[in-house]
Amino acid sequence: MLKASSAVRAPALLTAALLTAMWLVGCTSKDIVFRDRQPFNEPPAAAQGFLGYYDAATKQTTCGNCHAEIQGSWHETKHASAWAVLNASTAKGAECEGCHTVNTRGNAATTAAAGHDAVKSNTYYDVQCESCHGPGLEHVEGVGQANLIRPLAKVSMTGTGNCGDCHSGAHQPFAEEWKASGHGKVTTRGSNPTCAGCHDGRGTLARWGVTDNYQEKANPTNYQAVTCAICHNPHGSGNPAQLRFSVTSPDPDQNLCMQCHLRRVEPEFGTSSPHAPQGAVLLGFAGYRPPGFAYDTARIYGTHASTRNPKLCAGCHVAKFTVTDKLTGAFSFQSTGHLMRPIPCLDVATGQPTGVKTCEYTATARSWQTCTTAGCHGDANVAATRFAVVRARMKDLTGVLWLNSNNDGTLQAAPTDGGWLATLKATRPGEWSNTDNTITPAEGAEFNARLCGEYNQSNADNSKGVHNSFLCEALLSATIKYVRTYYNLPAPSAGVEARMNRPIGGEFNSSMHVARTPRR
Repeated sequence: MLKASSAVRAPALLTAALLTAMWLVGCTSKDIVFRDRQPFNEPPAAAQGFLGYYDAATKQTTCGNCHAEIQGSWHETKHASAWAVLNASTAKGAECEGCHTVNTRGNAATTAAAGHDAVKSNTYYDVQCESCHGPGLEHVEGVGQANLIRPLAKVSMTGTGNCGDCHSGAHQPFAEEWKASGHGKVTTRGSNPTCAGCHDGRGTLARWGVTDNYQEKANPTNYQAVTCAICHNPHGSGNPAQLRFSVTSPDPDQNLCMQCHLRRVEPEFGTSSPHAPQGAVLLGFAGYRPPGFAYDTARIYGTHASTRNPKLCAGCHVAKFTVTDKLTGAFSFQSTGHLMRPIPCLDVATGQPTGVKTCEYTATARSWQTCTTAGCHGDANVAATRFAVVRARMKDLTGVLWLNSNNDGTLQAAPTDGGWLATLKATRPGEWSNTDNTITPAEGAEFNARLCGEYNQSNADNSKGVHNSFLCEALLSATIKYVRTYYNLPAPSAGVEARMNRPIGGEFNSSMHVARTPRR
């Protein structure tokens, strides 16, 4: 389009009559707009209203003629180069084209063949706006008519017409693995305003200030899991994989995972239980600090948050690995890491990761590739052995404070439970009060035990100490010493005393845990 101000001398091609009319009405501030064509191309009939590119050579989408900012950010995504990626692949086939072009996949617009499925044209190359939003013809023909401006895009992963239409299958089973993860579970916690920001996908988007429209937005009880579009911005972002926040930033306010996995990280009045403290444990600032607590900041901060693991949470929890057929050695499955489990259980027959959580922590029952590929642990046997060592240390130390004898996750007075805290529950129950506005040593000790131990609590750290074993050893050792003195309790076993008095981390090589800049 060309644009000229009427305050500028008119071109010679204007007729004399027009010049005379302009002279009669005088100068004006209005603009004269010359439009050489419609802002959209009529789609072929068989395309079912899909517009595709306005200019395929420059990758200018028809939608981008109006939504310029989104066009710009989308242009930097992998979706914008999907066709080129396909054609660069040596394993490409006609069956692959459906996920690298505009058609009915990713939206629920029509059941008939449409877009590239119906018309083999470069107009429909790549994964464009309409791949998620559906055909745009009616929208551009009736701008301003509310019944034509439909939020066809979904955040839900139910049925079809969503990311799973393409991001599934043996080569990229994002949807299948995600559905078996904790992120794939829809809960009623979204009905609680204080919980919705993490437990309802729509609530998370609202908390982050995302105002984009989508199908489920208007229904107040249509709670959503943490779906693809919660963590990934379909319109693009400045982060890899279109993530809404960074996964490499050690700043909890800027780290994607820590937007939710960093809630109650130290005791609060009225509760001795952590709540999603994983980020703070990893970075080294979680837990109850008894008086006089001191530690080597660099070493405690830098276990799995070291420079060897730049992606922090995602470095272990979202790691890809290829599964090959045990007999032929040929490719059979590409794990995407979207189970969100760092050491997932494996199917015995296929070697594929599963949604099972209860398999043994052995070198063969689980995949340890996230531990070995970073260069920190030599092989699966070494990684499994180190895991067992850390787990045993946590059990030794937390067992002094609390033995959850009936495995119900509730601290109960002795003799139902064992350990110092169970004894104190029986002899000094007033140490646990919801009204004294004080964190007692007993309450702080319970918090640290829950933070680093295994107590059948869904919201605790649940890493069995592995997120930051140095921090947990330091916290538990200092807590045991302080609680013993404060309540005049008997000494722990000689083995525990020896463990508490040795250097934190023991034989683990501190040179492997080079810390980032500590959190201020």
